[in-house]
Amino acid sequence: MAEVNHTLVTEFFLVAFTEHPEWGLPLYLVFLSFYLTTLLGNAGMILLIRKDRRLHTPMYFFLSHLAFVDICYSSVIVPQMLAMLWEHGLAISQARCAAQFFLFTFFASIDCYLLAIMAYDRYVAVCQPLLYITIMTEKARVGLVAGAYVAGFASGFIRTVTAFTLSFCGNNEIDFIFCDLPPLLKLSCGDSYTQEVVIVVFAIFVMPACILVILVSYLFIIVAVMRMRSAGGRAKTFSTCTSHLTAVALFFGTLIFMYLRDNSGQSSEGDRVVSVLYTVVTPMLNPLIYSLRNKEVKEAVMKFLSRSKVSRRP
Repeated sequence: MAEVNHTLVTEFFLVAFTEHPEWGLPLYLVFLSFYLTTLLGNAGMILLIRKDRRLHTPMYFFLSHLAFVDICYSSVIVPQMLAMLWEHGLAISQARCAAQFFLFTFFASIDCYLLAIMAYDRYVAVCQPLLYITIMTEKARVGLVAGAYVAGFASGFIRTVTAFTLSFCGNNEIDFIFCDLPPLLKLSCGDSYTQEVVIVVFAIFVMPACILVILVSYLFIIVAVMRMRSAGGRAKTFSTCTSHLTAVALFFGTLIFMYLRDNSGQSSEGDRVVSVLYTVVTPMLNPLIYSLRNKEVKEAVMKFLSRSKVSRRP
């Protein structure tokens, strides 16, 4: 029986979008503008929440952490993707690939948990308004956020260790924008059953669990709102929840497409476009969504701008 030699892979080569060299510069400029908007928008949101005392509430406390995580989450992916587009491909060591995969999973998991926590916060505010201050204490807020970070770290660590116990051999090209588990599994030359189980476990215990918390919270919110006699009160309550629901739909919709489906076959252009949505576009849109839909944020922005104009006058 003839033996087949396999060359073990010690580095990977990211080649997403490089099959069309003419797209390199336009995509580079587009993604760079998106990234700068993400940094400015989320950093501005954090600064606004810290400076305006009216925004020192539990909801905006959670939103400030979501903005911080979005900055980190986007920064794990976009600068490397820009380098790949500029150089028409990018070599990346296995250690660097593992580090990126861990950080991506870490921050993506925290994003999931924070969105679920924010849904619970809205549930308490709408359904138990008299107990809101006693339930959402500073200690409770810090505990919930700390729990999200710890759970995100555990998820990232377990998935990274499991994924990089695989042996990679032969082809080392990753037709994707970063080191993610589905494209890595396609390059493995051993049994990947355990790693595929990890994908399912992650999907069950992170995304659907968080989505369940969000759905149940909003089910109670809808019931409570429908019992309100004032049409103005119903409209005001729904308006405070719309921005959060929009962010949830954008983030979870794209993640579900990538992870809760069959990952066999080669990466398609559709996969890469969807990955751009949840790694580049969603972190950029979140501060815009919350600033456009929330009256308190719009008022804080107008107040900040008016102060800036006054300070510039001679």
